[in-house]
Amino acid sequence: MAKAGSAERLAHDVAGSGPGGLLATELAVWLADSARFRAFVEDHRSKIRKKLRGAVDQASMRDVRAELAMARLVLTDRRFELAFEAYGRGGGPDFTLTYRKRRPFNVEVTRLRRAPDTAAVAGVVLGKLRQLPPSVPNLLVIAVQDVAADDVGVGDAVRALRTRADTKDDAYFAFRGIDGARAFYERFLRLGGVIVWCETAMGDARAAWWANGSTRIAVPEAETRALLARLRP
Repeated sequence: MAKAGSAERLAHDVAGSGPGGLLATELAVWLADSARFRAFVEDHRSKIRKKLRGAVDQASMRDVRAELAMARLVLTDRRFELAFEAYGRGGGPDFTLTYRKRRPFNVEVTRLRRAPDTAAVAGVVLGKLRQLPPSVPNLLVIAVQDVAADDVGVGDAVRALRTRADTKDDAYFAFRGIDGARAFYERFLRLGGVIVWCETAMGDARAAWWANGSTRIAVPEAETRALLARLRP
């Protein structure tokens, strides 16, 4: 366990005094409680500082918090190794995880800023497909608030997207940065699945898993179970 004073200094160093600074107190507790998380923050200090000090409002600060909260929970399991922004910032998923030194897989973390209806979830899934590289297992973690994770209809959202693709609604996809229905399917096949995660829910309701049966490269079941267990502490 890190000393409280040094944890506070590190937290304030990366958080700054803007909206990201609202996270400093909580971040200091996380750093003091976990040597692995502290090492992660120290290793990626400049990246995390840039993200938190670049937060322009509380919503963007909470987006960064969701990434850090997931990293903290993953690192409580020593079977996981965690790389941060291995593809460069904005060039790929947030994290690359390795479980028991097996094949790495990617995890992109995002936060749903509105009520989790079908349109909102579909928009989040679609918006993240562009960041998924080929030839690697990829999954998406969607952080939600004040709703049980298993009440969020990822399957309904995906069916809505596939219906638009099947009817060749190219304008819908183009407006959202995907070059038509065909490009949607090319990207969609890179998605292994989606975890919906709600920190405030209880027990298994904190994290729910939807598997993409059409994916080219599935995230192995053992890795999925281990990650779900970390998100349901």
